Amino acid sequence: MDRKVILYIAMSLYGYIADNNGGVSWLEGHSDNPNSDNGYSDFIKDIDTIVMGMTTYEQVVNELSPNNWPYQGMNSYVFTHKTVEDNKNAEFVSSDIVEFINKLKNEDGKSIWICGGANIVNQLIKSNLIDEYHLTIMPIILGKGIRLFSDTNLTSLLKMKQTKEINGILDVIYTRRVE
Repeated sequence: MDRKVILYIAMSLYGYIADNNGGVSWLEGHSDNPNSDNGYSDFIKDIDTIVMGMTTYEQVVNELSPNNWPYQGMNSYVFTHKTVEDNKNAEFVSSDIVEFINKLKNEDGKSIWICGGANIVNQLIKSNLIDEYHLTIMPIILGKGIRLFSDTNLTSLLKMKQTKEINGILDVIYTRRVE
Protein backbone atom coordinates (compact mmCIF):
# COMPACT_ATOMS: atom_id res chain seq x y z
CA MET A 1 0.00 0.00 0.00
CA ASP A 2 1.24 3.47 -0.80
CA ARG A 3 -0.30 5.98 1.60
CA LYS A 4 -0.64 9.62 0.63
CA VAL A 5 1.52 12.20 2.44
CA ILE A 6 -0.38 15.48 2.81
CA LEU A 7 0.96 18.80 3.97
CA TYR A 8 -2.06 20.50 5.55
CA ILE A 9 -1.04 23.81 7.02
CA ALA A 10 -2.23 27.39 7.47
CA MET A 11 -0.12 30.29 6.33
CA SER A 12 -0.34 34.03 5.94
CA LEU A 13 -0.81 35.57 2.52
CA TYR A 14 2.93 36.19 2.50
CA GLY A 15 3.77 32.53 3.24
CA TYR A 16 4.48 32.62 6.98
CA ILE A 17 3.29 29.80 9.27
CA ALA A 18 4.04 31.69 12.49
CA ASP A 19 4.74 35.27 13.46
CA ASN A 20 8.17 36.60 14.38
CA ASN A 21 7.83 35.20 17.92
CA GLY A 22 6.60 31.79 16.73
CA GLY A 23 2.98 32.60 17.64
CA VAL A 24 -0.10 31.58 15.69
CA SER A 25 -2.81 33.64 17.40
CA TRP A 26 -3.58 35.21 14.00
CA LEU A 27 -5.10 31.95 12.67
CA GLU A 28 -8.66 33.07 12.07
CA GLY A 29 -10.85 34.15 9.23
CA HIS A 30 -13.54 36.80 9.01
CA SER A 31 -15.96 35.19 11.47
CA ASP A 32 -16.16 36.23 15.10
CA ASN A 33 -16.63 32.53 15.92
CA PRO A 34 -13.23 31.13 16.98
CA ASN A 35 -14.69 27.61 16.94
CA SER A 36 -15.33 27.55 13.18
CA ASP A 37 -13.44 24.56 11.76
CA ASN A 38 -12.89 26.10 8.29
CA GLY A 39 -13.01 22.71 6.53
CA TYR A 40 -10.82 20.81 8.99
CA SER A 41 -13.46 18.14 9.74
CA ASP A 42 -13.63 17.19 6.04
CA PHE A 43 -9.85 16.88 5.88
CA ILE A 44 -9.24 14.90 9.08
CA LYS A 45 -11.63 12.03 8.31
CA ASP A 46 -9.10 10.57 5.81
CA ILE A 47 -6.11 10.83 8.22
CA ASP A 48 -4.87 8.34 10.81
CA THR A 49 -1.25 9.46 11.23
CA ILE A 50 0.11 12.88 12.15
CA VAL A 51 3.74 13.98 11.91
CA MET A 52 5.02 17.23 13.41
CA GLY A 53 8.12 18.86 14.83
CA MET A 54 8.66 19.69 18.49
CA THR A 55 7.83 23.40 18.06
CA THR A 56 4.48 22.52 16.46
CA TYR A 57 3.79 20.00 19.23
CA GLU A 58 4.50 22.64 21.87
CA GLN A 59 2.19 25.11 20.08
CA VAL A 60 -0.60 22.52 20.12
CA VAL A 61 -0.24 21.61 23.80
CA ASN A 62 0.52 25.12 25.08
CA GLU A 63 -1.34 27.52 22.79
CA LEU A 64 -3.87 25.92 20.44
CA SER A 65 -5.36 23.14 22.60
CA PRO A 66 -3.78 23.23 26.08
CA ASN A 67 -6.36 21.09 27.87
CA ASN A 68 -7.23 18.55 25.21
CA TRP A 69 -5.10 16.56 22.75
CA PRO A 70 -6.97 17.19 19.47
CA TYR A 71 -5.63 14.09 17.69
CA GLN A 72 -7.00 11.45 20.05
CA GLY A 73 -6.98 7.95 18.56
CA MET A 74 -4.46 8.81 15.85
CA ASN A 75 -0.82 7.84 15.54
CA SER A 76 1.04 11.03 16.42
CA TYR A 77 4.79 11.33 15.86
CA VAL A 78 6.84 14.28 17.05
CA PHE A 79 10.31 14.79 15.58
CA THR A 80 12.86 16.23 17.95
CA HIS A 81 16.57 16.23 18.69
CA LYS A 82 15.75 16.31 22.41
CA THR A 83 15.37 13.18 24.51
CA VAL A 84 11.68 13.11 25.39
CA GLU A 85 9.70 10.16 26.73
CA ASP A 86 6.64 9.11 24.76
CA ASN A 87 3.32 10.00 26.37
CA LYS A 88 -0.26 8.84 25.84
CA ASN A 89 -0.67 11.36 23.01
CA ALA A 90 2.53 11.13 20.99
CA GLU A 91 5.64 9.15 20.20
CA PHE A 92 8.82 11.24 20.09
CA VAL A 93 11.14 10.34 17.24
CA SER A 94 14.73 11.33 16.52
CA SER A 95 15.38 9.19 13.43
CA ASP A 96 15.76 10.45 9.86
CA ILE A 97 12.44 12.01 8.75
CA VAL A 98 12.78 10.84 5.13
CA GLU A 99 13.38 7.21 6.10
CA PHE A 100 10.56 7.39 8.65
CA ILE A 101 8.02 8.75 6.13
CA ASN A 102 9.05 6.19 3.52
CA LYS A 103 8.47 3.44 6.11
CA LEU A 104 5.03 4.87 7.03
CA LYS A 105 4.02 5.13 3.37
CA ASN A 106 4.49 1.38 2.98
CA GLU A 107 2.38 0.46 6.01
CA ASP A 108 -1.38 -0.04 5.91
CA GLY A 109 -3.47 2.95 6.90
CA LYS A 110 -5.07 6.17 5.85
CA SER A 111 -3.24 9.29 4.71
CA ILE A 112 -0.35 10.83 6.65
CA TRP A 113 -0.69 14.46 7.72
CA ILE A 114 2.44 16.58 7.84
CA CYS A 115 1.28 19.11 10.42
CA GLY A 116 4.45 21.23 10.67
CA GLY A 117 6.97 22.71 11.08
CA ALA A 118 8.90 24.28 8.28
CA ASN A 119 12.09 22.26 8.79
CA ILE A 120 10.24 18.94 8.40
CA VAL A 121 8.22 20.25 5.46
CA ASN A 122 11.30 21.42 3.59
CA GLN A 123 13.16 18.13 4.13
CA LEU A 124 10.19 16.27 2.67
CA ILE A 125 9.92 18.68 -0.28
CA LYS A 126 13.59 18.14 -1.10
CA SER A 127 12.98 14.37 -1.04
CA ASN A 128 9.81 14.72 -3.17
CA LEU A 129 7.72 12.98 -0.50
CA ILE A 130 4.75 15.33 -0.25
CA ASP A 131 1.96 14.06 -2.48
CA GLU A 132 -0.54 16.81 -1.74
CA TYR A 133 -0.18 20.41 -0.57
CA HIS A 134 -3.32 21.51 1.28
CA LEU A 135 -2.67 25.18 2.02
CA THR A 136 -5.04 27.28 4.07
CA ILE A 137 -4.25 30.89 3.25
CA MET A 138 -5.32 33.20 6.06
CA PRO A 139 -6.52 36.75 5.32
CA ILE A 140 -3.53 38.45 6.92
CA ILE A 141 -0.21 39.87 5.80
CA LEU A 142 2.54 39.28 8.35
CA GLY A 143 5.63 41.39 7.73
CA LYS A 144 7.95 38.94 9.45
CA GLY A 145 7.80 35.42 10.72
CA ILE A 146 8.65 31.80 10.03
CA ARG A 147 8.45 31.01 6.32
CA LEU A 148 6.81 27.81 5.22
CA PHE A 149 8.94 27.26 2.13
CA SER A 150 12.71 27.52 2.19
CA ASP A 151 14.53 29.33 -0.59
CA THR A 152 16.87 26.32 -0.81
CA ASN A 153 14.14 24.02 -2.14
CA LEU A 154 14.30 22.74 -5.66
CA THR A 155 11.60 23.88 -8.07
CA SER A 156 8.50 21.71 -7.61
CA LEU A 157 5.82 21.67 -10.28
CA LEU A 158 2.31 21.40 -8.87
CA LYS A 159 -1.17 20.90 -10.29
CA MET A 160 -4.21 22.59 -8.75
CA LYS A 161 -6.72 20.05 -7.52
CA GLN A 162 -9.22 22.27 -5.70
CA THR A 163 -9.87 25.75 -4.36
CA LYS A 164 -12.59 27.05 -2.10
CA GLU A 165 -13.23 29.99 0.17
CA ILE A 166 -14.47 29.42 3.72
CA ASN A 167 -14.97 32.29 6.15
CA GLY A 168 -12.64 34.60 4.17
CA ILE A 169 -9.95 31.91 4.12
CA LEU A 170 -8.68 30.51 0.82
CA ASP A 171 -8.29 26.75 0.88
CA VAL A 172 -6.08 25.50 -1.97
CA ILE A 173 -5.08 21.92 -2.73
CA TYR A 174 -2.22 21.09 -5.09
CA THR A 175 -0.78 17.74 -6.11
CA ARG A 176 2.66 17.03 -7.48
CA ARG A 177 2.72 17.41 -11.24
CA VAL A 178 4.29 14.48 -13.01
CA GLU A 179 6.25 15.50 -16.11
